[in-house]
Parts: sequence; C-alpha cells; structure tokens
Amino acid sequence: MRIGILTGGGDVPGLNPAIKAVTYRGVSEGHEVIGIRRGWWGLLHYNPDGPETHQRCVLPLNKANTRTIDRTGGTFLHTSRTNPSRVRPAQAPAFLKPEEREPDEQGFLDFTPHVLKNLEHLKIDVLIPIGGEDTLGYAARLHHKGFPIVSIPKTMDNDVFGTDYCIGFSTAVTRSVHFIHQLRSTCGSHERIGVIELFGRHSGETSLISAYLAGVDRAIISEVPFDIEKLADLLMQDKRANPSNYAMMTISEGARIIGGDIVHKDEKIDPYGHKKLGGIGAMTADRLQEITGEATLIQEVAYLMRSGEPDALDVMVAVNYANIAMDLIAQKKFGRMVALRDGRYTDVTAESPLLGVKTVDVRALYDIEEYRPKVWHAHGKPMFLY
Repeated sequence: MRIGILTGGGDVPGLNPAIKAVTYRGVSEGHEVIGIRRGWWGLLHYNPDGPETHQRCVLPLNKANTRTIDRTGGTFLHTSRTNPSRVRPAQAPAFLKPEEREPDEQGFLDFTPHVLKNLEHLKIDVLIPIGGEDTLGYAARLHHKGFPIVSIPKTMDNDVFGTDYCIGFSTAVTRSVHFIHQLRSTCGSHERIGVIELFGRHSGETSLISAYLAGVDRAIISEVPFDIEKLADLLMQDKRANPSNYAMMTISEGARIIGGDIVHKDEKIDPYGHKKLGGIGAMTADRLQEITGEATLIQEVAYLMRSGEPDALDVMVAVNYANIAMDLIAQKKFGRMVALRDGRYTDVTAESPLLGVKTVDVRALYDIEEYRPKVWHAHGKPMFLY
C-alpha cells in the first residue's frame, strides 16, 4: 500500500516519534510512506500539473530521512492551520483560479474535490492525519467522501473528544510544572502574586493538572468563570500564610471573569473559525494588583509548553498510537481514530472529534468555591484523572 501521513494545527512534542514509527513499520512491511508537508496546506497547494509544487508539498519517507527525528520536538513535516473547505479567495493557490469560483455566504471556497483529486493522483491508499479537533474534523469529512482515514489525536490541551489522552499533553504539563517551580524564586524574592497563564481553549486540564502537581495556591480553568474579588481575597490569604510572603496561581487562556468575555489577542479568525486567545493572565494580574495593592508577576508560558523534545510518556503514546494505526490499516479498518480509554489503547470512530467538546470533570476534580484542584480520592481513577 501507499500510506500518506500529515501533521496539522499546533506542533507538540511527540509528532516526530509517531512519524518515524509509521515510516519504519510501513517500510519494513513493504509499504510506501508519503509525507504530506505542512498539513492540509500540502494537499491544497499540490498541483498535479505543476512539478514545481511537488517537492514543497510532498516528501517520500524512508528509514534514512526519519532515522533521528524522534529525538527532537515539533514536526519534521511542518504544519499549518489550513482548512481546505474554508479558504479565502486571496489565500487560494493561483492555479486553482479562485477568481472564477463562487464563495459561500461567509466568503470561503471549498477545495475538498481538489484534495481528493490530489490523493488519487499521488496514489495514496490510506491517510494518517495527526492533529487536534480541527485537523481531524476535516479528516472525518474526507472519510465521509469515501477516502480511507486512520486518525491520531494530538493536542497539548488534551481536548480531543473521544480519547482520554492526546500526544503532547504529558510534556506540556511537565514543562509547565518546571517553569512554575522556577518562577517561585522570583515570586518569593519580590514577595509577589504570580499569575501563570497556560494554553487551554475549551479545556482547563493543563491549568488544573499543572497546579495540582506543582502545588500552586489557586487554579483558574476554562470551564468555570471566576469572581476576581473572591480570587484576590483567597490569594491574599495564601500570601499571608506563606513564610516567604508570596502566592502563585495558574489560569487557562480560555478562562473568563464572571460577566466578562474570553480574551483574544486579536480579532482575526483562523480557517477553522477560531480567534487567537491570550491576555486573560495579564488582565487578571492587573486587576489583582488594583484590588490588593500588592505587586503581581505575570508569565505566559505559551509556546514553551509545546517546545523541545517529548518526555518519555509522550514518546511511548506516540509510538503506540502509530503502531495501532498501522494495525488498523492492516485490518483495512478505516474511518477510525486511535485512542486511550480508561487507561487502555483502543480505537473509536474518526468522527469522534466532531461529536462533542472534551472538558474537565469539574464536579469530580475541581473546587469551584476555593478555585483549586480537588483530587482527594485518586483510587479507581485513570492515571491522568481525565
């Protein structure tokens, strides 16, 4: 068979080990493995009649060119947030003649027929997309069109619906805990309230678990709007109770103050309909300083959460996900997404990312009155407390 593989959306540690595992096993079993460069962008910009586009969009994979990629973070194939079904005419490849096409009511063009034509031209028998809800949501669309898909979930927010674990989450939490502990020295030295903003649009799991493991005083998550006056009072209690006279909190980028809106860095909307989040941490720090009169420290960990090599758990999950995907391909069991459910590897429908929004189980894991993790009883819970 000829197996295609691509990575879309934000990069996370663990993508390269998955790419290598698919390549090594595929080649060993006599398959060809074709890397699609820059995610769905590669299939949008590939021109069957334009050889100059081929090297930019497609890369044949083998053991030689993937031998060392598992030692690094990010994605060897590059990535993008391209959605071929929602392309602005100005961003469409010129050879597709977007000026001759009629946009939908929102001004987008749908190039899915072109993507399917390219998959046929490349003689790809099955595609393994690795991504979050957006990338895998488009993969589900191709599945509906009849193209064989086996999806692998990744996102450091751990928010793909249908799986308890996504590639990148463990490393993101590990990084966050590390930086939180490093920031203690500055917060303590200057006797400040430290506000650590972490990625997390719909799900506050990175804020919750990082706070739980780093032992910070308070954690604000995307799922629960918070009272800034109450938070200020709690943090001042924490600060006074600390012999070093400082307090620390985490906050998800998707969090919001009661009665307020989610904070965006700008108003631009990406091809999947999302605005870029960020800024709630700085807003919260400013408000806390106004209310308490105490100096605050704000730190957006941001891209450092997803930078660098993966930890051992993310390598293990990535390699296992890749091998399960290859098992499904061998069984010709298409239209599936590999997953972890209740601590066991399995597979679910490829439509799973479209079936809901994965969020923190607030009732079981979060104290909405005290704004902190509430994990008193771990017995019987999965390893990551999902």
